[in-house]
Amino acid sequence: MRKAVVVFSGGIDSICAVSLLKSKYELYGVTFSYGQKANKEVAAARTFAKKLGLKEHKIVDIGFMKNLYGDSNVLTSSKKKIPSTFDYSIVVPIRNAVFLSIASAWAYTLDASLVVYGAHTGDRHYPDCRPVFARRLEAAFNQGEIDGINFGLRKGIKIWSPYRQGLSKSDLLKAGVRNLGDLVFKTWSCYTSKKHHCGSCESCQNRKKAFGKAKIEDKTEYLS
Repeated sequence: MRKAVVVFSGGIDSICAVSLLKSKYELYGVTFSYGQKANKEVAAARTFAKKLGLKEHKIVDIGFMKNLYGDSNVLTSSKKKIPSTFDYSIVVPIRNAVFLSIASAWAYTLDASLVVYGAHTGDRHYPDCRPVFARRLEAAFNQGEIDGINFGLRKGIKIWSPYRQGLSKSDLLKAGVRNLGDLVFKTWSCYTSKKHHCGSCESCQNRKKAFGKAKIEDKTEYLS
């Protein structure tokens, strides 16, 4: 079976994306602890890695990034308040480039042909979620291993996301519920790490809207 490395956050997007691919690929998950406020997503990722039967799951501590990012964004800053609607302060500078670089390095060592992250069409506000970014990063990485690929020592990779296939968050939710049932409600989307989803941050709001658009009863526990 072909191999794929998944940037596996524990959020609903990456979990549902995995549910689409698990019958076709041997899956390897990598989760990043980068100093994010939402550290509960790491625990969720650990749980789902077992439930979904990932071949291997690595939690990579890159907490030093919190110091590098400083107060550039609300997800790692201890000083800034998380907004309830999109604001560019939510964008962590080239976060997906950092994640995908590490995931792709692992993919080359595993002879995996696919690297996956959960970006979807609703992520249009985030430059490092757009298909043009994924295509250019994919080309750069394969160029960086071109000799190994030409010598037959490495497999070229494709960076895949639901966005590249034209899938929305609601599309992902439908697939997730179809494949995983009520397990999807145990995913962690919130930008905070409270007992339950806060219900008011931009990510929680997007989660609520996507369930509504998909016409799926949202059984997530929210504080508001």
